[in-house]
Amino acid sequence: MHTASISRIIRVEEQGKSEWALLEDGQVYRLEGDHYGDSSPGTHIGTLETVTLLPPVCPSKIICVGRNYVAHAAEHGVEVPAEPLLFFKPPSSVIGPGEAIVLPALSQRVEHEAELAVVIGKRCRNVTAEEAWDYVLGVTCSNDVTARDLQRKDGQWTRGKGFDTFCPVGPWIVSGLRAADIADLSIVCRVNGEVRQEGRTSQMVFSVGTLIAYAASVMTLEPGDVFLTGTPAGVGPLVSGDVVEVDIEGIGVLRNPVR
Repeated sequence: MHTASISRIIRVEEQGKSEWALLEDGQVYRLEGDHYGDSSPGTHIGTLETVTLLPPVCPSKIICVGRNYVAHAAEHGVEVPAEPLLFFKPPSSVIGPGEAIVLPALSQRVEHEAELAVVIGKRCRNVTAEEAWDYVLGVTCSNDVTARDLQRKDGQWTRGKGFDTFCPVGPWIVSGLRAADIADLSIVCRVNGEVRQEGRTSQMVFSVGTLIAYAASVMTLEPGDVFLTGTPAGVGPLVSGDVVEVDIEGIGVLRNPVR
């Protein structure tokens, strides 16, 4: 992974307001300029230990892809689709690092799904897979939390995927990467320190460029929109008291308690 132009964009709580910031060597600086475009570090806010991290995204929509890893499709006894299988999570499902995933009373089976998330940086419509990366701001970690019993019962996925707190994202957006930098990253999910999922982004059925181009042939992707790219095999249940971590090589660790 090249490092020359990489930055880590965060969103922090500062005097009761949310602020975009840059993280450099553990130090937090107010972001000057446009976090979707040219930006630079401004005044010093604090350290990573002294600030409260908020979700590093404010999307108009969260587009997800199902069954994008062969082994995950197999563990559910379904075929890999011939084309990307897209669905939405609502923006109201987003939480940041350290915030609690709340188990809904309507479900008896809530599961984790560790995923690489891609954040759109420029308005995007009708692009090719080769052009798609030019419209990406960066990547982060996400957890496509799913009420599995409701997903299966309903036959479509809106309710099972859409509860408040069902889309943890963070801890930061790693910006300045090239498509090649995210082509073969390790994705690990741990629950209470125990490894539940292990996979690599190279195992995706449809690449990030293909997913963006496919979605952008249907709808306009806006700056800040988030793309969840699918989960490896090993999904499993979460119960109250658990701590779930999504650890993506070179990106970061997203950690959330469950209650």
